Amino acid sequence: MKVADEETPLVKGKNPSIDNDDDASHDSRDFEPLMDRVKDVIKVYWSLGFIAFGGPTAHIGIFQDHLVRFHQWLKEDLFLELFALGQGLPGPTSTQLLISTAATHGGVLGGSIAFLMWSLPGFIVLTTASLFLYGIIDPSNPPIWLLGVPPAAVALIFKAFYGFAQKLDTLGVALAMVACAVSVLINHDENIPSNSSQIVYPVLLFGGGLLTYLDAHRSKPIGTYSKSPGQDDGPVVQTALDRKLGYKIGMEIHHGIFMFLLWLVLLVGSIALVNRGYDNKYLEIFEIFYRTGSLVFGGGVVIVPMLQNEVVPKWMTDDQFFQGLGLAQSMPGPFFNFASFLGGTYAGLPGAIVANLGLMGPGFILIFAMLPFWSKARHYAWFQAIIKGLNASAIGLIGGGCVFLYAKSVRDAADAIVFVLCGGLASFYKFGAPQTIAMGALIGAGFAAFNLGHLPY
Repeated sequence: MKVADEETPLVKGKNPSIDNDDDASHDSRDFEPLMDRVKDVIKVYWSLGFIAFGGPTAHIGIFQDHLVRFHQWLKEDLFLELFALGQGLPGPTSTQLLISTAATHGGVLGGSIAFLMWSLPGFIVLTTASLFLYGIIDPSNPPIWLLGVPPAAVALIFKAFYGFAQKLDTLGVALAMVACAVSVLINHDENIPSNSSQIVYPVLLFGGGLLTYLDAHRSKPIGTYSKSPGQDDGPVVQTALDRKLGYKIGMEIHHGIFMFLLWLVLLVGSIALVNRGYDNKYLEIFEIFYRTGSLVFGGGVVIVPMLQNEVVPKWMTDDQFFQGLGLAQSMPGPFFNFASFLGGTYAGLPGAIVANLGLMGPGFILIFAMLPFWSKARHYAWFQAIIKGLNASAIGLIGGGCVFLYAKSVRDAADAIVFVLCGGLASFYKFGAPQTIAMGALIGAGFAAFNLGHLPY
């Protein structure tokens, strides 16, 4: 495989700073200018906001296929580390993963631009829908071109889950199995509250990290580790890749502390102003969504009951809320764009903007706050041991997503056929995520147009 180095233009979208970790001769003067790296980010990320259907779990599979396999933008171990990092923070996990993977090449500017490209398509549609709802798509009767998208997206999740699971060791498989089983249970039990994932998911992640940390200190560990933390007399040898990664992220520890303090000041300040009775409609919107975004782990539909309690019936009816929810679920990009529909219904275009900034803001700020700490700590054996457990648990959560997303997305024979064909195209014929989603839409539309395969599967 041809690998681009720092002097070679981007090859098929490859991130030259990631693939070449053998050449230690380059220093920071040899690295590409920031604007060239930002252009690379735009080339690779521009399409994701248009083709990433299926919700947060589906997004992980699409990102893995698009960034790791097709564009070779970063290596899979880095991808999994960043995925686990986002899982452990409040906010939309898939959006934080997108930001952090872009920041490994384009820094804060590249990550921010990737975020805007990712969010804008869904934001525009949902904001427009909040203003002119009944002139847009009826969520209960979606157009035929959307019918094949969910099973195609789920096929990519299965593909990603299988690829991730193959890299786990004995202990990692056990942790993933437990996380998967617990994830399925809490999403399919009428006696377990739907928002319990806010507690259970972080416990599974940190519990996995703790177990691998303890296992790594044993004389005969169950898992496999590059180095025992008990023998850790300093950082693991830093490669050229590590130095390039830190340089391209472009953030130091004090930047991370500043971002964390910014998140905290906005949270405490907005709550304090509202509690003091400061009467401003847009402050009220921002406080509700920023507080919610700061408390939700994993993103996705876990925010639905929290937001419903905040805005119904004060801002809208239940029917309006669930119409917007159905539309948000049919859109590509982050599900958190649902905030723009809610804010727009209540306070027009300014309300949509403020609500989206409020809900997205905590996750956006916190992922940048953590990146400099991650880029430094990832070199230590104790941190690598913890990350192995976090990764394994996070992979198990993807497996749980496969179970219940398949049940929701594959409802008849036509859906099952789309799932099988798209899974084969992505796995064996090397179709990228955009092509796989497009083929799913095309095949699903064909079945709908000829009224084929619509008996329950």
